Amino acid sequence: MADEDNIITDLNSDPLPNGADEGPAAGIISQYVKDLSVENPNAPQCYQWTEAPQIDVQFNIGAQHIEGDITEVELKIVATAKTAEGTAYAVHLAYAGLIGIRGLDEGTSHAFLFAEAPRILFPFARRIIADSIRDAGFTPLMLDPIDFNGLYMQQIAAAEQQGEGANAPVGNA
Repeated sequence: MADEDNIITDLNSDPLPNGADEGPAAGIISQYVKDLSVENPNAPQCYQWTEAPQIDVQFNIGAQHIEGDITEVELKIVATAKTAEGTAYAVHLAYAGLIGIRGLDEGTSHAFLFAEAPRILFPFARRIIADSIRDAGFTPLMLDPIDFNGLYMQQIAAAEQQGEGANAPVGNA
């Protein structure tokens, strides 16, 4: 029993005080709705339409350095439903997160900001889109999961083929 106590003591012999960890790190500090618009321009007539609407969903990912190790990543989603009779609804969402990155090289930081952070933010944005459309009186739109890492890798490969290098801007997904 004494040997086990020594092992535990040895593993925990030099704990770092709070805030003293200077190793590489990346993570979400906070997340929030930056902008939300729900338009139902043809209510109440649209509730009588019998034609199934065409659904169009557009994504865009942006990043803006705030200060120090903090960057805001913004996931923009626009979902519209249209028929021959007009627009049933349009939802515009800008969902953002404050991302803290410390001690990572530029390539790893870029990948975290444009692939991993959107992957973490997406389920929350997906719920907001579904709830907003339901609250507008329509069947909720359940967006399929998105492979943000796969999209990121495709865009990096395309940028490298065009000679722009690995730090090409990442935009529409």
